[in-house]
Amino acid sequence: MAVPAKRGLSLTGRILSRDATVFASPGTEAWASVTTRLGWVDAPTAMASRVADVEAFAAGALQSGLTDLYLLWMGGSSLCAEVLRDVPMARRPGGNLTVLDTTDERAVQAVTTNLVPERSLFIVASKSGSTIEVSSLERHFWSVMSAALPTSAGRHFVAITDPDTALAVRAGRLGYRQTFLNPADIGGRFSALSLFGLVPAALMGLDVRALLASGEKIAEQCRTEGDNPGLALGTFMGKQAASGRDKLTLLLPPALEPLGVWIEQLVAESTGKNGRGVLPVVGEPAGLATEYGRDRAFVIVTSADGTDAAATGNSLEAAGHPVFRIKTTAAALGGEFLRWEVATVVAGAVLGVNPFDEPNVKDAKERTQRQLDTFTARGMFHVAPPLAKVGGRGRREHRGAAPAGGRYVAILDYVSADATRGATIDRGRRELRQRTGLASTYGVGPRYLHSTGQYHKGGPNTGMFLLITATDATTTPVPGEPYSFRTLKEAQALGDFEALVAAGRTVIHYHLDDPAADFDAAIDAALKEIR
Repeated sequence: MAVPAKRGLSLTGRILSRDATVFASPGTEAWASVTTRLGWVDAPTAMASRVADVEAFAAGALQSGLTDLYLLWMGGSSLCAEVLRDVPMARRPGGNLTVLDTTDERAVQAVTTNLVPERSLFIVASKSGSTIEVSSLERHFWSVMSAALPTSAGRHFVAITDPDTALAVRAGRLGYRQTFLNPADIGGRFSALSLFGLVPAALMGLDVRALLASGEKIAEQCRTEGDNPGLALGTFMGKQAASGRDKLTLLLPPALEPLGVWIEQLVAESTGKNGRGVLPVVGEPAGLATEYGRDRAFVIVTSADGTDAAATGNSLEAAGHPVFRIKTTAAALGGEFLRWEVATVVAGAVLGVNPFDEPNVKDAKERTQRQLDTFTARGMFHVAPPLAKVGGRGRREHRGAAPAGGRYVAILDYVSADATRGATIDRGRRELRQRTGLASTYGVGPRYLHSTGQYHKGGPNTGMFLLITATDATTTPVPGEPYSFRTLKEAQALGDFEALVAAGRTVIHYHLDDPAADFDAAIDAALKEIR
């Protein structure tokens, strides 16, 4: 049980002072764990001493012609780099970043086929140093690069990890260009303003000092009793979720839309446990105020004058929906990372959950490994219940506990992406909401396993899960392992199905024989099953 607030110190003040008793009683195992996860609160100031080293590394790499950047990563820190890449901001000339947080054959093959070894730099980043997706990608691209550049491949790799990990050891043995050791008390989804975010930022030509300064400005505001941006947002999120409005719908201006997926993983993985949580609804096509259910709360982020968004907020409030407004700019992105980190932790405190653990993520990982072991031993996966042919595609389902009010639909997509996928998903989500009033989310596998995957299994049992898979067209071996990327991705999808079933969730699984021809029809059929 958490200790009551100390007199004269705000909740956020306690959090930013590394007071673990906000979440657990002193001396308990949970308290000890929280004390090892609070390094992010000091990141804006603590990282200032690392900036010169980061900038020097980036300048040296770019001057050496390493302008094609490939990020091998999973989870929140990779999404942070995506945000920094995609949000329009002032920047110096820098490298072009491709994020590989996947085990998808098409994505792996596209990079393998098109990379130019002489100008490629692989950023291998993993807090634990043993994340299966990152380790598999690293071994594959090391094989590719060492074949192309047998005497200098190491100069084309940089590692970011915690001290004393297997990745740190491997990087030293293989002669990586540099290894950055991040403070061990900063968790992945809270690492935006640590070396996990700053190294890619510098390589892309961003001003890392400005990012940190923006974060420190918000941190100072969050230590006050007055206008406290983290406390205000976090209290809104937590109280609305506790009252049943747990679908936190984000409405972002076009320039800041990339921020949505980072917020999604931070909030969902941090709060979705013990049957509680806040589910961010990101990327859902906007609708009329009357289309949204009574389980919604809204955060409207505006830039510039915000006139259109203000009108939207007024319409939602007139329909009885709670609305929280944030006005910001791309230049303040570092501050937004900090604001949402503080707010997420505050929401966890309001809901009575520990925002720093992820108790259900391990289950899906272990089930994936068991599927891989089964495939290695028998040449096939364990699929129960089996897939049955329905309408030219494989289908199976598990009906969990009947969802009560506030249902949502999660589309879990393991099919190789193509240029038309977004339009299909948008149409399906819009029509679902118009027909049923339900909120929906969209996750690409396996990356969602490191974000909303925790909420899916640990949050309220009100979700209906549509799992879409297909067999990848190619088979790329993972060096040193008895399986391929195709096998690994299939094992991850099957492992997650089992984890959802074990958590009592309702899951419908479609397996497509010809995804290019059948994806649209499969999504339409799956969504129409939902009433």
